[in-house]
Amino acid sequence: MHFSKKLLFAFLYGFSALASGAAIAAQTLEHRPPPMPAPAVDESKASEIVLSPLHPVLPAGTSLQVEIIRHYPVKTGEDIEGHLLHPIFAQGKLVVPKDTLLHGKVVALDPDRKTRWHGRLRGDFTPFHTPQIQFDELLLPGGAVPISANRAQNGAPVLHLAAPGATPRQSLIARYWSQAKSQVRDRVAYFTAPGIGNRALQVLYHQLPYHPERIEAHTMWSVDLTARLTLPDLTLPAREQATPSPVPCKAEIWSVHAQLSSELTSATAKAGDPIQALVVEPVFDKDRQLVVPQGSMLVGRVSEAKAARPLGRNGKLRFNFQQVSFPEGPGQAVQGSLAGATAESRQDLALDAEGTITPRNQSSVIAPLLLTMLAGRALDQDGNITAQTGVASNGFGFIGRIVGVAAGNRNLAAGIGYYAAGLSVYENFLRQGRDVIFPKDTRIEIETTPLRAPVLKPDGQ
Repeated sequence: MHFSKKLLFAFLYGFSALASGAAIAAQTLEHRPPPMPAPAVDESKASEIVLSPLHPVLPAGTSLQVEIIRHYPVKTGEDIEGHLLHPIFAQGKLVVPKDTLLHGKVVALDPDRKTRWHGRLRGDFTPFHTPQIQFDELLLPGGAVPISANRAQNGAPVLHLAAPGATPRQSLIARYWSQAKSQVRDRVAYFTAPGIGNRALQVLYHQLPYHPERIEAHTMWSVDLTARLTLPDLTLPAREQATPSPVPCKAEIWSVHAQLSSELTSATAKAGDPIQALVVEPVFDKDRQLVVPQGSMLVGRVSEAKAARPLGRNGKLRFNFQQVSFPEGPGQAVQGSLAGATAESRQDLALDAEGTITPRNQSSVIAPLLLTMLAGRALDQDGNITAQTGVASNGFGFIGRIVGVAAGNRNLAAGIGYYAAGLSVYENFLRQGRDVIFPKDTRIEIETTPLRAPVLKPDGQ
């Protein structure tokens, strides 16, 4: 009897446990919440994450050199179209090719007092101005991209310097003879080169007391981005995607394109002064291996500097580099000198094989002698007074010529002529010579040779 009670109790306990388990299982299956959906992904952020490597970013402060290819009138509101003189790289890749168009506008006119006084000494009373240009669009193949850049007012026609090959040493007489032949070639080219009609028109304009102003073709401005610029995905031709370096470097020679970090001029520079230049294009060796990344810093010193002096003696400047400092890691000792540069054409600079930059000698004895001879014609009593006074009155442009002829006075006409001759003598022989001036962000090309030598550190580091 006792055993049967235990058996009955065990049977009832097992039955109740089985029933409870079934109820719990049924309740769990009935009220189980549906599976939570996967978290939604913001499509804009997803596309941004995916596309960000394809959309290069130019940081604020990126320098752009813009050149126009035709003349523009000097007036506020005039639309300007220029093209990039140099390609732009980002993270070691070409993102904006050379010759990409930019759109801008003349936003203001500043008085050019120096040019005004220079013109008034010659009877030209045109109120010369310096235009301020605001570039606001970068015209890429996919469309116009707005840009934010500072106003540019340092425009000047550009001259592309290139170092010639090695030249044999010459005596003093041989050098002067070479300079004389070069001047003769320049004078002949003035009349034989294309565009003689335009040059003749400008000579005529500068004889008038007032004439329209214009921005000369091939004027270049250097502007900096004031805000970061995100570029669209730019699909470049295969020949441009192959390597950021257009031409492979020669064996053991690195051709480095950089921009000067500060102004450099022969007027204030001294031998031994430190200089720096920012590398703006990556450099690859003959095996297509990256040897100088973009953003590296060239460090060097001025090796020779001579300021301009009176009597038309021009300045002289030469510098070289001894180290390239990489953005990451140790620097590399190099030995490099100037192989090319972009400078203002009005400086009329020359670059020799050793990297020395000097203004070309523009002095000429022909102009003063010719003007003196013509001024003396007015004092010749034999001949027609009208013709002689007209030929002699070469000062003050057309105003001086009209006054000399209308007055019919030989002494007055001769005085105007001798004034022009004296001004020519001053400009050719007596005035201060010209200095070599490289503004900040001047584009330079350096040919360097890597060396195993101690690394040169810039001052203060």
